[in-house]
Amino acid sequence: MEDLIKAIHTTPIIDNHAHPLLTSAAQSKYPLLSITTEAHGDAMRATTSSLSHIRAVNQLSYVLGCPPTWEDVVKAIDIEKAKPHHVWQRRCLEGLEILLVDDGLDGGDEVHDYSWHDKLVRSECKRIVRIEKMAEEIIDALLKQDDIEPEDVFGALRDAFEIAIQTAIDDPEVVGFKSVICYRTGLAILPLVSSSDVRDSFVDYIARLQEAGITEFKRVDGMPLNHYLVNKTAQLISLSSKHKKPLQFHTGLGDNDITLTKSSPSHLQDFIRRYPTVPIVLLHASYPWTKEAGYLASVYENVYADIGEVFPFVSREGQEKVVREILELCPTEKILWSTDGHWFPETYLLAVLQVREALEVVLTDYVQSETLTIPQAVRAVEDIFFKTSNDLYDLHIPFKPLVGSTIPLPIRSATRSDQDTFITFLDEYTSVKFLRLQWLDYTSTPRLRILPIKKALNLLENSPKLSIGITNASLGLLQNDTIIPGVAATGEYRLQADFSSLRPGPYEGYAFVQCEFHESDGSISALCPRSLLRKTIVEAKSLNLEFLVGFEIEIVFMSRSEDGALQTLSNSGGHAWSSNRALHGNKILDMLHQIYDSLAVSGIYLEQWHPESATGQYEFVLPPLPPLQAVDALLHAREIISTVVAGYSLRATLYPKPFADMAGTASHIHLSFSSPDGDKKEVYEPFYAGVLKHLQAITAFGYSNPSSYDRMADSCWAGGRWVAWGTQNRETALRKIDGSHFEIKIIDGLSNPYFALAAIVAAGTQGLKDKLDLTLGDCLKDPALLSEEEKKTLGIRDMLPKDLEAALQALENDQELTELVGKDVVGRYIRVKKAEIDLLNGIPASERKNWIMERY
Repeated sequence: MEDLIKAIHTTPIIDNHAHPLLTSAAQSKYPLLSITTEAHGDAMRATTSSLSHIRAVNQLSYVLGCPPTWEDVVKAIDIEKAKPHHVWQRRCLEGLEILLVDDGLDGGDEVHDYSWHDKLVRSECKRIVRIEKMAEEIIDALLKQDDIEPEDVFGALRDAFEIAIQTAIDDPEVVGFKSVICYRTGLAILPLVSSSDVRDSFVDYIARLQEAGITEFKRVDGMPLNHYLVNKTAQLISLSSKHKKPLQFHTGLGDNDITLTKSSPSHLQDFIRRYPTVPIVLLHASYPWTKEAGYLASVYENVYADIGEVFPFVSREGQEKVVREILELCPTEKILWSTDGHWFPETYLLAVLQVREALEVVLTDYVQSETLTIPQAVRAVEDIFFKTSNDLYDLHIPFKPLVGSTIPLPIRSATRSDQDTFITFLDEYTSVKFLRLQWLDYTSTPRLRILPIKKALNLLENSPKLSIGITNASLGLLQNDTIIPGVAATGEYRLQADFSSLRPGPYEGYAFVQCEFHESDGSISALCPRSLLRKTIVEAKSLNLEFLVGFEIEIVFMSRSEDGALQTLSNSGGHAWSSNRALHGNKILDMLHQIYDSLAVSGIYLEQWHPESATGQYEFVLPPLPPLQAVDALLHAREIISTVVAGYSLRATLYPKPFADMAGTASHIHLSFSSPDGDKKEVYEPFYAGVLKHLQAITAFGYSNPSSYDRMADSCWAGGRWVAWGTQNRETALRKIDGSHFEIKIIDGLSNPYFALAAIVAAGTQGLKDKLDLTLGDCLKDPALLSEEEKKTLGIRDMLPKDLEAALQALENDQELTELVGKDVVGRYIRVKKAEIDLLNGIPASERKNWIMERY
């Protein structure tokens, strides 16, 4: 199933029917509210209560990282639009290979030329010629001529129109034609028998216009001329000896200018028979006449069904129904897709997001019911998104899957309801009885609430999201549950499960899911650690930055004495880095095998594992994942490891320096770029220059406990004490491995990785925005052993903070990073950490290490 889901989200889309975007100057003239409705004028006021609008607000707020209200979405879009280089427009059109642009929609000079859109997609855009618009422009030009007779207008129109159509047939920039006769007369198109009736009615109409002194022609409407134009276009296409360019028809829903009963594609049946060699595309899913479109495309060789526009104008259930109805009869190689995007880039974003969701729901259901195999379902995706349009419009575009993720929302929660996701999960893991709702607080203490499955299902039956009330003090607690000054046990958050993180474990009969904090009105809390990372990733994605992140779990196994005190792992003589002696003994091997198996059951497959240097210390290397999923997997993996080890009456600790004379314990981050061009120096070097610029402040998140600084030392593979980087240099805080792949070493297991990774990504993204130069040189030696001259040559001059107090001061002084991470988060974080320092200072030094090891 993962192969199918990957195909749905990485197959590039040929948008076979789109419209231009508004220029910046024109955007304020048109209502943004129109992005989810065909309504106009006063009818648009009620749009905000429609399912399509509500869903769009929720999805846009997720992408933009703002509260889920229309007002907040509008403000966030305004901020995005103000950014240079069309970053937001490119983000909205992400995943589209090419636009076939119908530039006949009203707008004129207020919209961009079709070729302007080339900068937003991978391939150069092409034109769809709207034939009525072409005729109207010809008539308008003729009426402006002095003393022209009505009879001459018709003759000139006929000749000029034929020349224009033939020119378009020969123009390689034009790949098709479109008619909106559905709006003018309906789709029952009369045959082209004689031009006399057309001429007589048209001449009479022009004469009346001239008598009224009208010289500006607006619209060919409700006349025999409408039928003439469509027939003449089809006739010229059929006579072409070249590749026959398709003729698109608006069918189905539209604004209130349409007569809905005349918009069914079934009215086109005679026309389809009349021109059997002309490729005909039925646009907009013919909604609500989708089955009729599927029937016509299945029984006529020259008919194709487009299933666009219902995304995002129709509800989620309606969209899934459209996909199912078109597949009832229609072969997938006769189906194609379009955004019908127009004026606002958000129309493209919503359309792409929602069609991928609908296909995932419908096709995975068909696979589970054995209606389709995985290869057959993958072919359907490739036909609908790419191959059918590529062949039909003779585009000759090579098929290249998209690089990196195109999924702005978690797959499970974006494509189906949380209730459906959870029920499917429980069908697979039938032994699960309890659901752990987990979060990581400001002290990096893992906390949870446990729900019986029956209660969890009951909550999902009554709400689309599983959430429970949790005190506002949750994000202001110390490890001993003391509330820090300025935070009170009044007010309540909603702790909301994100089912994209759902996994079985860590015990038999349990499942766990990571949660985020929401305010009572449903908006995301500004203080939520997990939401902060997600928002930071979205911001990076606006610059086309995507990442893969891999964590190393270094962890020390310790024995317990008879009185329960922690001590060095027993029977561990000869333990050394990568030593086979550390694997001797059935107990250790059994435990390590159980760790591997338990992680695998939870869907976490280790890349490798080995003994580390300190006695009882082991390292487990996790696979690379997108940042949010990587942190979720890290937390789940640590919990599983600790659980398994506890079953052997041992303690697994992340304490940074358990033994003064042995190696410390870290949680190194491996980060690389998965986005296109990510391995180019001009992309990743400014990013890491931004990280280095703010590294002293970032240390407050990576080394977040006073004991973290016991590990910070030179010349012991721990990343050293200097702001520096070096290729394959384990003595620098940043180790370059290859291309954009760097290892960030100043983070240990006591940090909150949501915070640490968010700070790293935010600093790096700003570095790319500012086009920073990587002024620090590539340090190939231990920085501590460099001479002053060598340091000067490499630009190495700053040291990392010597303790947590200095790190917090560096964070407080770094106003730019504070703005990037968020003033509220940084302010709360510093207050929690200062209170934590006071708490630890109150514990006798002889007891402090053990106190921390029992908690981490």
